[in-house]
Amino acid sequence: MTSAKTLPLVKDPERLEIRLKEIPPEPGVYLMRDSTDQILYIGKSKKLRSRVRSYFQSGPHHTPRISLMVRQVVEVEFIVTDTEAEALALEANLVKQHQPHFNVLLKDDKKYPWLCITWSEDYPRIFITRRRHQGKGKDRFYGPYVDVGLLRRTLHLVKRIFPLRQRPQPLFKDRPCLNYDIGRCPGVCQKLISPEEYHKTVQKVAMVFQGRTRELEDILTQQMEQAAESLNFEAAARIRDQISGIKTIAADQKVSLADDTISRDAIALAADEHHACVQLFQIRAGRLVGRLGFVADAQSGTPGAILQRVLEEHFQTVDAVEIPAEILVQHELPEADMLAEFLSQVKGRKVSILAPQRQTKAELIEMVERNAEYELARTQRFADRNTQAMQDLAELLDLPDLPRRIEGYDISHVQGSDAVASQVVFIDGLPAKQHYRHYKIKNPTVTAGHSDDFASMAEVITRRFRKYAAMKERGEPVRSEESSVLDRYVTATSDFPDLIMIDGGKGQLSAVVNALRTMNLLEDVRVVSLAKQREEIFLPGESLPLNTDAEQPGVQLLRRLRDEAHRFAVSFHRQQRSDRMRRSRLDEIPGLGQHRQKQLLATFRSIDYLREASPQQIAQVPGIGPRLAHQIYDYFHPSHESDPPPAPDLAEVHEAATGSLGNPSGSIARDRG
Repeated sequence: MTSAKTLPLVKDPERLEIRLKEIPPEPGVYLMRDSTDQILYIGKSKKLRSRVRSYFQSGPHHTPRISLMVRQVVEVEFIVTDTEAEALALEANLVKQHQPHFNVLLKDDKKYPWLCITWSEDYPRIFITRRRHQGKGKDRFYGPYVDVGLLRRTLHLVKRIFPLRQRPQPLFKDRPCLNYDIGRCPGVCQKLISPEEYHKTVQKVAMVFQGRTRELEDILTQQMEQAAESLNFEAAARIRDQISGIKTIAADQKVSLADDTISRDAIALAADEHHACVQLFQIRAGRLVGRLGFVADAQSGTPGAILQRVLEEHFQTVDAVEIPAEILVQHELPEADMLAEFLSQVKGRKVSILAPQRQTKAELIEMVERNAEYELARTQRFADRNTQAMQDLAELLDLPDLPRRIEGYDISHVQGSDAVASQVVFIDGLPAKQHYRHYKIKNPTVTAGHSDDFASMAEVITRRFRKYAAMKERGEPVRSEESSVLDRYVTATSDFPDLIMIDGGKGQLSAVVNALRTMNLLEDVRVVSLAKQREEIFLPGESLPLNTDAEQPGVQLLRRLRDEAHRFAVSFHRQQRSDRMRRSRLDEIPGLGQHRQKQLLATFRSIDYLREASPQQIAQVPGIGPRLAHQIYDYFHPSHESDPPPAPDLAEVHEAATGSLGNPSGSIARDRG
């Protein structure tokens, strides 16, 4: 029987009312938890009781996303703060720490690239990435940038202006590469520059991507004058070239405004029923230094609420010097005063948030809105194409609903060696790489020289759907009807696919069907296969492929899925093969770590010489005792001659002496032979 404390609050009105009365009408932060004690959502409010109560009031004002969340809330915790700004700061820290699923407003974080500076390293790297959430705590991400070409050109110029680390890994072990000789790199690989001095250089680079180019020019100008006064003309000339390069970067910006006294941000959005495309223009000293783009869920709130949430998430990740003195918004923010107070405290000076209605500032907002509309139009084109492809695929396969979550599987190996499998996921026709998975094939019959794609595919499907087989055996539904309807908004609440596609022909499909039948899931999972040669689609139980056109949208969607599954499988296979080739045979000896391996190779120079060494010679290596030396010798000589000979069989000795085994001389001759 389900405990009352594990029931959702919406199904226990008495406990809900008691809990709401316990929440004070003060500013603070609230945390909503589910039956497994996981945090679903973290929010803030001027009046906690009123805000939390609003979630549980009946009516059509909730979005599908929030309605799904409320139905899972079992407990509400709260933390009271003194001011609204403190509540906003506390919320930001808690969201960073716990990263609740329903706090994610911004979608498709891989659409726009970010610039990453790895401050967590002694010698930070600077690179462009679309995987913002994979960095360490001290790493800083700048963006996301809409103009990818401009970002790449800027980074290229920065690496020409400042001596920076050019390679992720050193090219040589004992000497710097050509980049050091031509002045592009300060010799990071050989530590020819201290981490402190290198950090100073990278801090100047960070100022470029923070939009502080004029401030950087002033700093460099002062350093150039000091170098000239000290008669260090070579350093002065180098700084002069850096200033010239920074001016070149600034000249690449596309917009110049008359008012160059105030740093400001301007934010606007354009939305349809599903998507809200947000543009944030960063204007410093009258010049556009950055154009950032975000894609949000249009169903998550009013336009003003979406803009507020975008600003809150954006300014949680920037330094205080990057916060402008003025923020122009397209719509009035519901909690503008709270956000302005929070930003003012972080920056250390007043920050204003305005919704201009006329003159120059209103024209700037209109320009930002037009850019947002262009981004929305592009997003709609992709969405329409993918929707058309899913509709065509649903008709082709006679599916009851659109296949919003499609999974593709493929096997990769070289004659059975390093066999792996891939699982890729498309949601609404787009790759959802956060849901990708890869598998190492564990079947003992799949070895080097002996491959079995059918058994490998059956193994992967069994491992993928094992938990659903257990759920069905317990009588639990394997698919939540609510989440299947709301997958557009909440894609992580259920990972059960609407369709799975197998890369292969009828053989691979039959293996998968048998595996699903064994798990009693064949009626719950819709599966097809796509053969490579003729792009033929096979259905379970059908001997002939479907009559399709290779260019129709549904088939093209399956082909994109198949190609992505193949790419992901091959890349993982190559990684496994490369790791195996780099792995030493000494790794297989228990108790032999990296340090002792280096000692052995330093003494014997190669594994071949080590194989010929005796246990006594191996034991002379520093750190290798007699016991470990015998283990190493036994590894290379599984049946070596130093083992004591087996005791002779007395019966055989007696028979040989009496001649019962035949002529003794003949036996001796055979032994000698």
